[in-house]
Amino acid sequence: MDSLHDIWRSVMEKLSADLTPTAINAWFSDCEPVALEERRLVLQTSSNFKRNVIMQWYGQTIKQALSDLFSCDFDLLVLTADETEEYSQETPADDTLPEAAAYTFDRFIVGQSNKFAHAAAIAVAETPGKIYNPLFIYGNSGLGKTHLLLAIGHAIRDKDPGVKIGYVKGDDFTNDLVTSLQNGTMEEFRRRYRNADLFLVDDIQFIAGKERTQEEFFHTFNKIYENGHQIVITSDRPPMDMVKLEDRLRTRFEGGLMADIQPPDLETRMAIIRNKAMGLGLVLSDEIVAYIADNITANIRQIEGVVHRLTAYRDMQNDTITIASVKRAIKDVIRVGVYIPTPEAIIAETGRYYGISEEDIRGQRRSKNTAMARQVAMYLIRSLTNLSLVDIGEQFENRNHSTVLSSIRKVEDLIRTDPDTAASIRDITSNLNSRNQ
Repeated sequence: MDSLHDIWRSVMEKLSADLTPTAINAWFSDCEPVALEERRLVLQTSSNFKRNVIMQWYGQTIKQALSDLFSCDFDLLVLTADETEEYSQETPADDTLPEAAAYTFDRFIVGQSNKFAHAAAIAVAETPGKIYNPLFIYGNSGLGKTHLLLAIGHAIRDKDPGVKIGYVKGDDFTNDLVTSLQNGTMEEFRRRYRNADLFLVDDIQFIAGKERTQEEFFHTFNKIYENGHQIVITSDRPPMDMVKLEDRLRTRFEGGLMADIQPPDLETRMAIIRNKAMGLGLVLSDEIVAYIADNITANIRQIEGVVHRLTAYRDMQNDTITIASVKRAIKDVIRVGVYIPTPEAIIAETGRYYGISEEDIRGQRRSKNTAMARQVAMYLIRSLTNLSLVDIGEQFENRNHSTVLSSIRKVEDLIRTDPDTAASIRDITSNLNSRNQ
């Protein structure tokens, strides 16, 4: 099909095979196609009476003709001329939801680190605008926030192809606003975002500190929320940590459901590696999967990058995947131009935060505060560096890897259940990053 009118012509040929010329002339002579959305044909006719006849008598035949053409189910919307004008004003010119087959719920690997955020996203996709509005998902880069955001959009659109979805990144919202102000097209800008049934905002942190952007976003948020439509937002940090975010936006973000995503644990990382490799037709041994999972601990994108690099080695060099090739892939992908705090810096900063000496953190003292600081230091070294469990243990008077793993998991559990521990981890990490600036 080359155009909307070609599609309608094919539908009319199907109708003509089943109806008399008199019926065709009576009901379809002034019927015109308006739009073909994701899985819905929009038509215009001259009166409410004709609209009702077309929908009741011929709607199923039209849907079947569309199904025959495209091999999938279609919906039908018939409008009068007045309704078509209103429809054109309210419908965004483009579907802004990125087409990405990989960003669906069935392709998302669920583990303890993202289980809550995943469950919240599923609930929102099933009943948009009813619960958890807004849904605010936060966590470090590369942990799956955008995956969940787009999965919500695709799931809702699959159920309702006519849904109006507005998707934007925080910095793009600012850029669009500036362009609209310069071109005098603010009405179009507001229509594009405020008429959305589902508003998806990625990396909202980029609007913090931009006064005009925050003003416009505040009114956009209010309009969509008051209409009972769903808002989903992602960020690299919770609203309370956005120092330059206006209080009126912060309270609205916090008024919904907050769901954080932490770096994946070992089992989840291994599942992600196997899933990604399988999708690329790559078979990896358990040894290789374990090696990758043991050396890339904080970022799913880096895991995916390594698997892609291994696939390239196999395809372009006929190279058998070995530990040596995995080491090359890891060296090529991770930590390029990124600040990596040393274990010594992490231990020192953790000691300063808890008021405990580095010697005590590394040593055998078992007081509650010392043990907590030691476990936090182990967790941070694991999260912020590429040291293996064995290497981490060497920093703490050669503790074995099972002791290190147990300490890390204790902190991971506390982060999920204890806000104070989660805040401490953020503060220490922020202090480490600040010392590097």
